[in-house]
Amino acid sequence: MTHPSRALQHADGIPAKFGTPQTASDNRADLGRNLKRIRARLDMTLEDASQCTGVARSTFSKIENGQMSPTYDVLQKITAGMKIDIAELFDATRADAPLGRRSITRRGEGKDHATGTYRYEMLATDLSHKRMLPLRAIICARSLDDFDGWVRHDGEEFVSVLSGQVEVHTEFYSPAVLEAGDSMYFDSRMGHALLSLSKEDAEVIWVCVG
Repeated sequence: MTHPSRALQHADGIPAKFGTPQTASDNRADLGRNLKRIRARLDMTLEDASQCTGVARSTFSKIENGQMSPTYDVLQKITAGMKIDIAELFDATRADAPLGRRSITRRGEGKDHATGTYRYEMLATDLSHKRMLPLRAIICARSLDDFDGWVRHDGEEFVSVLSGQVEVHTEFYSPAVLEAGDSMYFDSRMGHALLSLSKEDAEVIWVCVG
């Protein structure tokens, strides 16, 4: 008999609420269109955008054409260099309310963004200029070989494990294993990488600041 939770899994082990591979492709295209629209609004060529962000022109082109899912550190370079809010890349209808604002993201209504190592659901994307970036994420990576190197960027991060088992590798500490209910806060400037150890890919709440 199929376990109820497994009935909601795709063949690749990713929960259905995070979307099918086709949905992930659609979201890459949405992000690319938003980035291209913003670049045009700022009257920037691809070369201009590359120069101010430090992201290769070819990489920019692939992102805009929905051929590549940028990692968080690449997204941060783009938003910092172009002086835009990361929410603009995922929701063109975001709200700019300076006081007393709130945002509710219902289950499955976040904006999906997949990389080779993590599959994110971006939360509260209707708000811009947030002091934190809240995410729900599936940890797909199983080995440090899945990464091109340490992930590092400005800011701080908080990770809380919802299900599964996560091994957190950091540049200056021994690996730490987190079970469901465990959490970790760390400096994002320190090289880091998260791996799933459990049979099913682990699911976490991930908050980035900075």
